[in-house]
Amino acid sequence: MSIIVGFVPTPAGEAALSAGIAEAQLRKQDLVIVNSAREGALVDKAVAPEDVLARASRQAEEAGVKATVIQPPYQHDLADEFLEVAREANASLIVIGLRHRSQVGKFILGSHAQRILMQADRPVLAVKAGDGHF
Repeated sequence: MSIIVGFVPTPAGEAALSAGIAEAQLRKQDLVIVNSAREGALVDKAVAPEDVLARASRQAEEAGVKATVIQPPYQHDLADEFLEVAREANASLIVIGLRHRSQVGKFILGSHAQRILMQADRPVLAVKAGDGHF
């Protein structure tokens, strides 16, 4: 079993990473860091540069947690494909970061986090960026 964390290079993504590392330490499990981009997209602000992903992996390793970084492209729906990765990894816990969005933004764009929370078949820990605590 492993802990899977959805990581994007944002404060919410950093909070999710920190929480994922802490949970992996507590549960004595490996960590799978997932950073995904829409297949065929030329630019995607959710894609973390290699140095950021290397730092994330190093942060886990320094905490005594074995970490694997994966960047599976998604074609249709990020939430569905992320949940499939969680099933394939036999994740005992999914960790995601949350960011504040307006009601209109949620209505127009939907919410990947909300869909993951509602559709996951395993526990989900949702964390917000803030004062450095989760």
